[in-house]
Order: sequence, then C-alpha cells, then structure tokens
Amino acid sequence: MAVLAPDRTATPTTRPRTGKSAAGSGLALAALATVVWSGSFVASRALHDSVPPVQAAFWRWIVALVAVAPFAARAAWRERAAVRRHFGFVALAALLGVAVYNTLVNQAGLSTSAGNMGMIMAASPVLMAVIERVGGQRLGARRTAGMLIACAGVILLVGKGSLTPDFSTGDLWMLAAACCFASYSALLRRKPAGLTGPAFLFTTFVVGALMLLPAYVVSLTAQGGFAATPATVGPLLYVGVLSSAVAFFAWNKAVATIGAARAGVVYYLQPVCVALLSYPLLGERTGPLQLLCMALILGGVTLGARR
Repeated sequence: MAVLAPDRTATPTTRPRTGKSAAGSGLALAALATVVWSGSFVASRALHDSVPPVQAAFWRWIVALVAVAPFAARAAWRERAAVRRHFGFVALAALLGVAVYNTLVNQAGLSTSAGNMGMIMAASPVLMAVIERVGGQRLGARRTAGMLIACAGVILLVGKGSLTPDFSTGDLWMLAAACCFASYSALLRRKPAGLTGPAFLFTTFVVGALMLLPAYVVSLTAQGGFAATPATVGPLLYVGVLSSAVAFFAWNKAVATIGAARAGVVYYLQPVCVALLSYPLLGERTGPLQLLCMALILGGVTLGARR
C-alpha cells in the first residue's frame, strides 16, 4: 500500500521524509485515511445481515480495481519487471492488507458493534510500535507508558468493564484484524524503491482479489449470492472507492512520508469518528464504559506520541 513518487535513488527501501511541510502533509493524509476508514466499519456493520463477509471483501476490491485502473494500470504495466522482481513482497502486502484484513473486519461485523470495531482497531498503532521495536527502533519510557494505557482501554472495552478479558467472537475477529493491519503498515516501511506508489497499489489490489477468488466461489456456492439493492450496493461502493482506492492511497503515502509509528498516532482518532457515525447511521449508543475506554485509548496515544 505504499504510494510514493518515482524513486530516483539506488536505496533498497523507502525511508520517511523529514521537514515540517512533509510532516504536515503526512499527518493530513493519515487523518484523511482514518476518517474514511471509520466510515468503512459502519458500512461493514450495515452489511452484516445481507452480504456474506468474503463476498463483501471480494466485491470491495473489484470496485476498487475499477476505480484505480484509469490512474494506476498503465504504471503497473510499465513497472511489470519490478513487480515480478519483488513479487514476494507484493504478495505478502496483498495477503495482509487486502485479502485477510478486510475479510476479518467483515467477519467481525457479524457479531460486534461498529463502535467496538473502531475502538479495538485503535490498538493497531500500539502493535505497529511493537513491531518497529522488534525491528530495532527504540520506544522510550513515555511511549511504552502510553501503549500500556491504551492497551488497558482496549482490555476494559472487550472485558466489558473488567480487566479480565471477556472476548466476544466479533471482538476476537477484530483483534486479529488489528494485528494484520499493524503488520501490513510496518511492512510498508520496507517497500522496494523500484516500485512506485500507483503500480504497487494496483498490483496489491489485483493479487489480493485473486487470493479471495477461491473463497468467494466457495461462499457463493454454500451461502448463495446477495440482492443488489441500494442497501447493499451503496456500502460496497463506499468501501470500494473511498475506503480502498482513496484511503489506501492516502495511508500508503502517509506511512512513506512520516513512518508507520507517527501515522499510527493519527489512527487513534478512529474510535471517535466511528462513535460519531454509528449513532446516527446505525443507532448504536456510546455508553459510559465506551467513553472511559475511549479516554484511556486516546490519552495513552497522546502520551506516547509526544516527543
């Protein structure tokens, strides 16, 4: 998912740029992706009783491919030699960020609320930081404390007020999705310099959709299709065009510019956005427990994000 300008250096991996203007644009792009993705949790929840999860994921990426093809297909064809050379990296990114992550989100939407989905996904920046620490980056006492506070908020949420986790099935699916997204975001830091952003975006969409095709056929055979109504087509268009084409482009560019850890800080705004959207659209109320967990999560992120 790393959308970058064409590289003109011989460096093997992509490194975040520095400078106030670059940081500002990177944070703005991360915020754009976060707001759009917040709506995708609401859309996934809205489809939970009408479109099977695998079918929703498959059609999301078909719509996304149609949306990005006019801008990215030509670049992917020009860089086909680089795609072949780095196909292992492309396939891993497609598996984590396209095929598995979004299917897990759709599966979670069957049995947990959109608000819970957004707050559990707020743990993914903590996981991004942990992965970067394993990769050699120091976290420091402040960031570690912030991570622990944010994790406490997530544990309280899924434990329904207790520090002893009481995971619902949907919460477990969502935790798995958070791990998947964090791994994908950390992977973006190592995107080969020979692949430009549009080519990488398009090829991961193609490979991810092909990975989903067998599961889609099985789901279609076992569960049947779904009716193409405004209630199903509208959310699929949203997650296909905005949540996939637009948000993935913005997130990839943000990670390439400021790094996964700093972009992940902005991602913590997601629970707030989901809560604001889920009440008027789905009628899901945010109670005192959710507000407390949200405060812990955002407070932990604020502490961990300070330099």
